[in-house]
Formats: sequence, C-alpha cells, structure tokens
Amino acid sequence: MSEETNTPTTNYQTPTTITPRTRFAPSPTGYMHVGGVRTALFAWLVAQKDGGTFILRIEDTDKVREVPGSIEQIEKSLRWLGIEWTEGVDVGGPYAPYKQSERLDIYTEWAHKLVDSGRAYADPYSKEELEDFRNSAIANKKPFLYRDHRPENPPVWDGTLPLRFKSDPKDYQWTDVVMGDLSTGPEAIDDFILIKSDGYPTYNFCHIIDDMLMGITHVLRSQEFISTTPKFLNLYEALGIDRPILATLPYVMAIDGKKKLGKRDGAKNILEYGYDGYLPEAMMNFLATLGWNDGTEQEIFSAEELIAKFSLDRVQRSPARFDEKRLLWLNGQWIRKLSLDDLYKRCANFWPESAAQASDNAKKQVLSLVQDRLKTLADLPLLTAYFFAEPTPDWTMTSDNKQLAKIPREELNDLLISAKSALENSDFDAESIQITLNALIDTTGQKPGVLFSLIRLAVSWAPFSPALNDTLATLGHDTVQSRLQTAIDAA
Repeated sequence: MSEETNTPTTNYQTPTTITPRTRFAPSPTGYMHVGGVRTALFAWLVAQKDGGTFILRIEDTDKVREVPGSIEQIEKSLRWLGIEWTEGVDVGGPYAPYKQSERLDIYTEWAHKLVDSGRAYADPYSKEELEDFRNSAIANKKPFLYRDHRPENPPVWDGTLPLRFKSDPKDYQWTDVVMGDLSTGPEAIDDFILIKSDGYPTYNFCHIIDDMLMGITHVLRSQEFISTTPKFLNLYEALGIDRPILATLPYVMAIDGKKKLGKRDGAKNILEYGYDGYLPEAMMNFLATLGWNDGTEQEIFSAEELIAKFSLDRVQRSPARFDEKRLLWLNGQWIRKLSLDDLYKRCANFWPESAAQASDNAKKQVLSLVQDRLKTLADLPLLTAYFFAEPTPDWTMTSDNKQLAKIPREELNDLLISAKSALENSDFDAESIQITLNALIDTTGQKPGVLFSLIRLAVSWAPFSPALNDTLATLGHDTVQSRLQTAIDAA
C-alpha cells in the first residue's frame, strides 16, 4: 500500500482544467452485461480522449452476493472489448490495492474521522426495532426516515455495530454533465450505513473515499443512482472534499422501450457475443451509440474515431433501446471491413467439422466467397459446409423457393440435365462458367431466378450460397458434375 493511500487528504480538489481520471468499479456479483459494459466504455472514452487515466477498481464489499470467478470474468470481458486499464486490479498502480476488501483499514480510518467530528454514530437498534419504526411510519402514512429515530446517546463504535452517517438534511442544486441542472429538498437525505456489523463498508461510503484518494475526476454511473446523489453530496461536505464531475447515464431499455433491459430481455453475458461470432469492434461500436451520437449520420465508428469524437455532452438524457438487429447489422458491416487474413484468423473456431482436413489456402478461398454474406462468424458452417463435404440431396427445399415451388419436379430435373450437359465442357473458371450459365438461360428459356436457384440447390443443398459462378468454380468441375448427377438421380 502506497504512502499516499495510507495518508488521507481532506482537500480533494477538482481543478478547472483537468486531465481526466475515470474509473469503472463493478461488484463481482455475476457476469458483465450490456449496461455495465457501456458504463465502462464511456468512462474509458472520457479518459482516452484527453490523455487521462482509466482505472479498474473492484468493489467487493458485499460478500454475501459475491460470485466466484466474477473478477476474472470482468477483466476478460473488458479486454475482449478492447478496454485496457492503466491502473487497477492485476496491473497495480500508485493507489493500490484496487480491491476494496483489501482497503478496510482505510475505510475504518475515515470512519473514525467522521465519528470524531460528530458526523457518524453506532446504530444500536435491532432488526426488529427498525421494522417497528418502519411499520409505525406506514401506519401514520409518513415516509420512513432513520434520522427521526437517532439514538440520543449512541454507544461507542467499536466495530461490532453498524456505523451510520449523521446526515445534515438540506436543499441541494447540482449540475450533472448528462442530466443537466438538478435539485432536491432535505426529504431526500437520511442517515445511512457507512460500515456494516461485519466490518465491510457500504458502497455509499467506500466509493467516495476511494474516488477521493485515487483522484477520480469524473464519476459515471447508471441512472438508478441518481436518487442517492443527494446523500453523496451530503457526505462529500461532511468529509470536507469537493465533489467530482458527475455524469448519470440513462438506462438501456429492452427493445419495446417499456422496461430496463434485464437478463430475460437479452442482457446476457457480454462474452457470449464473442462465442456467438460477434466482433469486439462491432460491440464497441454498438455500445458507444447506445445513447450517444456525434451529431452526424455516421453509424460505423472505429475505436480511434470514438476516442476522437466522444464527449459527455452528446450523451442523451432519454433511455436507449437495445436493438439486437442493429447489432447484427453492425457486425456484418465490421466483418466486411476486415482483411481476408484477419478474418481468417478470427474464424479459427467457427469452421465446420468437415473443414478440419482442408488446407489454409482452400479455406481462405471459400472464406473470400462468403465474407460479404456473413452476419456473424457463427454463420460460417451453414455457408461453407458443402464446400468440404458431400451434401445430402433434399428436394423438399425447392418448396421453400416461391419460383421453384411452381414448377413440376420432372421439369426441374430436365433443367438439371441441361445444366450438367452445358457445364461439361466449360473451362470452369468463374468467367467461363458465367458465360455458360447465360447461354443456358437462352437455350432453356427459363428465368435466372429459377435456373440459378435450382443449380445452386443441387450442388449445395444449403439455404444460402455466394455468387453461383464463383461457387461452381471453387467446387471444381468434377465435384459439380458429380453433385448434379446425384441430384438428378434423387429427383
């Protein structure tokens, strides 16, 4: 623990011109989902834009709800997205340790300062007594305020009882960078617990101490904390420290816009998107534009562009909707932006089993054909399996095609026979095949949508494929002739 950490200062100042120091301080109570990661991203962008410092701090003081492995999952999630921290857990820094469970002596020291100044006291009441106070307030149709029941002569705080903050209720006005000018009356301020009877501090207390000691200039947090901000302002004053810049981020809502996004609405583990074939660039792009825009029509942003353009005054006040269709679209756009070599590396775990023995060159050739059709990397097996293994004829698939469904099976079979014959003497490069196919349209009198769809099905029996001439050229003469004959025999 550094000397600076062990020696608390009571005059934390936020200068007019500052180099930002931001933090993301999650609790290790489960996996990271969209809302939490967006908060981390915005804090990271604020720091990156002006050459500041982004800190990862772990607020692990709620031991009852802590989930083993969550810290590692948090770290992995941020790094997958491309968010790195220059101070914090697993990298250290001048204000270490960065896990709150390892900073208990610091919180105790500051708690005693509040006790000595008359701004904190031991809570002597049992759970049953507190419940009686609440029931009495309900019976009298009044809000329950703990400060109405402060003990006249509280016991000396020795750590065995909860320690409560002695609030000073008053009116507050403050400016939130996102939400604008806000205000509240004294009714929003009450005595709250600083340190629990188990010796662990509450979030309401320890995050303010840590932000002060670590020099945090901007505090970004979700909208659910806005109602507790007056309590924090009251505590800032009691500690004799200036408040940092506050930025409240609006909720991320489910697609219907009626409720905050929850696990049942798609707020899944952010890492699952990577397992499902989403690119981190697409996810960063998507999260950054959930409630923020640069004032233009631009939709595709690289990390560098986001860093250059991001500002908190462009974050909207209204909730953002989680539109997974838009995320899918963005992912397809980012897949198409990758070089073939880069995309090939990223596809390592997504090839169909039938491609296991194929050469790198063969797989790259196939990948070049389907790159423009990929929406996620997980689409790769469906789009490519037939290049590496013989498909099973399934003539029922013709019924899924509106044009083919109108044509009798015998007539379709005759078209395949004509196609096989026409392609027999083709040079079998993409250009020659296209010339042959165009000529076949003239000789059969069929529409391209019918003829080409039929040939595509016969050689792939897949719902999608790249341009037909490219597909046939990649499969090769012998394979195409064999598959056409198999389809004809199965008709």
